[in-house]
Amino acid sequence: MSNSFSNQVLAQIALWTRTQDFPLGVHVLPKKLDEEVARAHLGKLNVVLETLTQVQSNYLDVPVEGPYKPEIYRY
Repeated sequence: MSNSFSNQVLAQIALWTRTQDFPLGVHVLPKKLDEEVARAHLGKLNVVLETLTQVQSNYLDVPVEGPYKPEIYRY
């Protein structure tokens, strides 16, 4: 539940501060924001994520710095 609430808060902040990126309508939460919330929560659980290697990044076809879900992924 706290992940969901955190996603909602970050989405509201993004909508408020980056109005040019979000014209009037319904939008999917940017993957970067979702992963920011996930990292924050994992940190509270004392989980340390490693950085992808270039080989892993190439294999998964995602950038080393994320987002780590492919474009076709929907929540």
